[in-house]
Amino acid sequence: MRSGQEWIAEYSESHRNPTNKLLHWICVPAIMWTVIAFLWSIPVPEAMQFHPWLNWATVFVVLAQLFYLTFGFAIFLTMLIVSLLMLMFTAWLEQVAPVPLWSIALVVFIAAWIGQFVGHHIEGKKPSFFKDLLFLLVGPAWEANYFLRKIRIIS
Repeated sequence: MRSGQEWIAEYSESHRNPTNKLLHWICVPAIMWTVIAFLWSIPVPEAMQFHPWLNWATVFVVLAQLFYLTFGFAIFLTMLIVSLLMLMFTAWLEQVAPVPLWSIALVVFIAAWIGQFVGHHIEGKKPSFFKDLLFLLVGPAWEANYFLRKIRIIS
């Protein structure tokens, strides 16, 4: 299995154009949140109903965190914090939104994917996830890696 840094290096190969990078900085977190929101919206079986935070979104986040462990502690911790903030935002939004959570997520999902494909058209390269679906999890880690390097947490 590839290391986290190998995943990031391969992901970086199709994310060099500044416009594509900017669109990814906007769209990748938006898509990550929509996945969490969609999963949050799926009814859970009775066996999972003993706690309101035990749902498909939190199960997904736990599994994703296992993958992020391979990227090193700093990226793992960053992704955990981001994921927890997105879960809290999702729980709050579900309570206050005048429309179903999934409908908000759907609009954001469509807009963000349009942005992603525009960015890759500008870049002139296909999205990495066409090669391997795990790249859908690598995108947020790629952003965390960039951020942590910028603030000199990792080198």
